[in-house]
Amino acid sequence: MACTVRGCLLALIFIIMSLLVKAKIDVCKRGDVTVTPNHVISLGSAVNISCSLKPKQDCSRCSRCNKLILYKFDRRIHFQQGRSLSSQVTGLPLGTTLFVCKLACGSSDEIRICGAEISVGVVPEQPQNLSCVQKGERGTVTCIWDRGWGTHLYTVYALQLNGPKNLTWQKQCSDHDCDRLDLGISLTPESPDFGYTAKVTAINSLGSASSFPSTFTWLDIVRPLPPWDIRIKCVNASVSRCILQWRDEGLVLLNRLRYRASNSRSWNMVNATNARGRHDLLDLKPFTEYEFQISSKLHLSKGSWSNWSEPLRTQTPEEEPTGMLDVWYTKQPIDYNRQRISLFWKNLSVSEARGKILHYRVTLQEVAGEEATLQNITEHTSWTWVVSGTGTWTAAVSAENSKGSSPPTHINISDLCGAGRLAPLLVSPAAEGTDSIMVSWEPPGGAAPAVQEYVVEWAEHQPGGSTQAPPHWLRSTPTNVSALIAENIKPYTCYEIRVHALSGDRARCSSTRGNSKHKAPLSGPHINAITEEKGSILISWDEIPAQEQMGCILHYRIYWREQDSDSQPRFCELPYGVSPNSHPIDSLRPRVTYILWMTALTAAGESPRGNQREFCQQGEDTAALGQDPDRLAPS
Repeated sequence: MACTVRGCLLALIFIIMSLLVKAKIDVCKRGDVTVTPNHVISLGSAVNISCSLKPKQDCSRCSRCNKLILYKFDRRIHFQQGRSLSSQVTGLPLGTTLFVCKLACGSSDEIRICGAEISVGVVPEQPQNLSCVQKGERGTVTCIWDRGWGTHLYTVYALQLNGPKNLTWQKQCSDHDCDRLDLGISLTPESPDFGYTAKVTAINSLGSASSFPSTFTWLDIVRPLPPWDIRIKCVNASVSRCILQWRDEGLVLLNRLRYRASNSRSWNMVNATNARGRHDLLDLKPFTEYEFQISSKLHLSKGSWSNWSEPLRTQTPEEEPTGMLDVWYTKQPIDYNRQRISLFWKNLSVSEARGKILHYRVTLQEVAGEEATLQNITEHTSWTWVVSGTGTWTAAVSAENSKGSSPPTHINISDLCGAGRLAPLLVSPAAEGTDSIMVSWEPPGGAAPAVQEYVVEWAEHQPGGSTQAPPHWLRSTPTNVSALIAENIKPYTCYEIRVHALSGDRARCSSTRGNSKHKAPLSGPHINAITEEKGSILISWDEIPAQEQMGCILHYRIYWREQDSDSQPRFCELPYGVSPNSHPIDSLRPRVTYILWMTALTAAGESPRGNQREFCQQGEDTAALGQDPDRLAPS
């Protein structure tokens, strides 16, 4: 049986007295140092320190020359002639202070006589907030408490637990941070209503203090172990009913479950009584990664919850897609009896796809035909056919995962940008920051009531008029006359922008160009040929590479001046797109050599000049040659 608190206190006093005897840090052969009332005092108390020489330990030449000196650590605090010295010391700080008595004989070195340590501390505070817990039905009892301020003295904390039938358990610790003890015993549930009382006592040489008793039953302190072996099973591989299962300790009565999608911060909470290790979940979303955790409790009103279990992370099964694809198209004539139809579509959202999309089913059908004429399955988000240039066509696109197919999206293939009163008016782009463009327009006059939807389409402008990248688009209601395009918009890039007005099978569009940020082009156009035609010359050039245009080109300038002339060059300015990379000039004098070059302008400024060419117009009957500046013009 463990010892009582009184027995531990007596043992502690014996240990402290032994330590005090050892506190004389010198052998003290020459004399003694005595401390009254005690070597251990409370903060604010005074202490008397006396030093005396033993017989025949005086200064050898002159006993009247004895001079005793008292040091506090290395600082002299008192001295006295003779064989003894006494001094009262006050104001000692918390902790241990060393005092040393020395003998000085004339001018010779000081001789150590003896010394003593004095410890200053406080009575222990009453331990507060004592509580005990047993982790698991077979765990051991651990109690914790608040020690309060440190005593600065050797202090023992003795924990005592009293149970039924006069049973007592006790354990102690003496570390400076002693605020918990594991009794090493396990309380059993045979009599869950039996009462237990715990108390902790703090003891040092100045006194002791005990906590208020903490009274509890087995149900109050046993905290179940967290549930383990968590798993989930969905009936018929469907999220309509998923069963969460786990293992628990035998006496668990109540569980709480929490779960959330991996991209969510908020938890769904469920309480379950007598769950017996399983619970049905009916609100999970398909093809979603979830995190599940479970906690347990032994009684509805008593005791504490276990820690949360280790998380189970798993993905729910797929379900058939529910959303419909957003489909767009382009239509381009190839020759008099063929056309190229390209279909594009956007990915379904995660909540619409409800699984991994494996492929898309695309159907293109001639309206007048009885059966689908073309079908294809693709993993891409676009498809292109070359078909007959006559007839009317319709397309259908659906997405498929492992469980099924989405409802097909049907779209009629018509001439998107033909002439007609349905075309939107005054389409205008405006930069919004560095990565978006605001597009605005006016409704198509008297045809505005017929508009069912607007589609804003954009793609990077490609020199030469070809659009190689697939278009991007967004849809807008007929009441909106503006849209912010921010998807795949890069600064210093020119975009072809079209606004389509849709009404049933009819569609019309208006187009413009725009950029989110611009500056002057990095280079000028490259003149590749100059030819003479009927008294004028025709200048042809290559477009500036797209990465050097730095926005939308608004104008070209063609400059010329006579060779070896100091006069300002003349120039003509051409709106971008008016002529297909060529332009005539009829103001050059025959048989005069000219230097020509070109620049390009954005809204931010003019580019550097492009390459220079020399040219001399020969007359109406002579073909002209364009020559590089380092070659002589014909005389």
